[in-house]
Amino acid sequence: MSIRQSLVLRRCGVVWALGALAWAGAAPAQERAAPAMPAPAMLAPALAEPAAMAQAAGARALTLAQVLAAARDSSAVLQARAALSAAQADIKSADHAPLPVFTGKSSSMDLQHGLGSGSLLGQKRIDKSLELDWTWERGNKRALRTEAAQRSADAAQSDVHEVQTQQLQAALAAYFELLAAQERLHETQAIEHSAQELARLAERRLQAGDLAAQDVQRTRIEAERAHTDTQAATLAYEQAAVALVQIIGRNAGLGAGAALSASASDWPAAPATADTALPPALRADLDALVEDRSDVRAALSRLRAAQAALALANAQRKSDWTLGASYDHWPGTSNRLVELRIQMPLQWGYHYEGEIGRAQAMEEQAQELLDDTRRQARLDLQNLQQTALRAAQRVASFERGILPRAREVAQSAEFAYAKGALPLTDLLDARRTLRATLLDAVTARADYAKALGAWQLRVQPQALLGPQP
Repeated sequence: MSIRQSLVLRRCGVVWALGALAWAGAAPAQERAAPAMPAPAMLAPALAEPAAMAQAAGARALTLAQVLAAARDSSAVLQARAALSAAQADIKSADHAPLPVFTGKSSSMDLQHGLGSGSLLGQKRIDKSLELDWTWERGNKRALRTEAAQRSADAAQSDVHEVQTQQLQAALAAYFELLAAQERLHETQAIEHSAQELARLAERRLQAGDLAAQDVQRTRIEAERAHTDTQAATLAYEQAAVALVQIIGRNAGLGAGAALSASASDWPAAPATADTALPPALRADLDALVEDRSDVRAALSRLRAAQAALALANAQRKSDWTLGASYDHWPGTSNRLVELRIQMPLQWGYHYEGEIGRAQAMEEQAQELLDDTRRQARLDLQNLQQTALRAAQRVASFERGILPRAREVAQSAEFAYAKGALPLTDLLDARRTLRATLLDAVTARADYAKALGAWQLRVQPQALLGPQP
């Protein structure tokens, strides 16, 4: 080999080594303050931040606040509000006394002897009557009926809050899934670019006789694998965007095929340590939280409605009286005749046992539903708390330990391979390890963001939604 060829190979090796070191990443102190993964320094002009890339491609940039605001008025929430309006209308239907009944009639018309002469209203022999009847509800039925309707409306109001919380949780999870898919696409694009650069440099070294053909084939395989990974990441990103549009599309003015991007600034800050103690954001009195949950409040309101319905069924045993009076005009006898009457049902052989039995069964069902809801609510809160804690520990392990060490190992492997002290196989293994670690770190960050957000929306909604009117 000539001296000129040797100098060319050394120069190429130095350039390749510098690029590989940049791909491996700088020291932890040089990492961005934001939780998002840093892009390779040498690829920064070509691979900008995901949000900027998406905006350049015509995508609509969204923030977590915008997504949550749209989710608060989703279709499911609007349906729950319509059910609340219907329940509130039932209160007006229940809170009124029976309407009086007015009757006008004419009777005792003698068809055999005729009606006589004179005017129809004043002189003909026709018994004319104006009657008024009114039912007197006894046993406090109106108040009990109104109370049952009011408690049902309270349950519907709590249902609105519960549906809204569930929609917010779904929107938050879909948003961070989109952000994670965006980050994975960003990382896989950077990895693909670096693998292609390695394959090109290997081709040059093969032409110069400084690298075996088998090693060149390995670099080509790695470049092709990186390309397929990018394609898969692109598909995952598009699917995550579609999932988010399905939740908030109509309220956010998004079409079915809308291109979206998420803001990396919405990542929650990773915990400082991976200890087993509960961080302040996850500390809470579960017993108090259980009773304050909207689904528990709804079940409690339904129990109170069932109790009022049972009391109303028992009140049916106290019969309602119908009071009436009539004013009669009978020419030839008197122009001012008054009739008073009262009607009362006689409960012979039946005392509303069926209505009372049904109301008792509904009360027992409502009580069991309340007990089950409380159990499920406590288990759900415990699961949310523990999931958020484990996710916090995992993301702290990646951010503070695993990821920096993986970068350091990859950096050392790149440097050693550039000096000829490491075979290509070991270099590719180090790169695969770093790639897997980078993607696992994104997954850990997304899991933590979703778990923490679900916990906060359930117990501390103001932390994400701000003060509510």
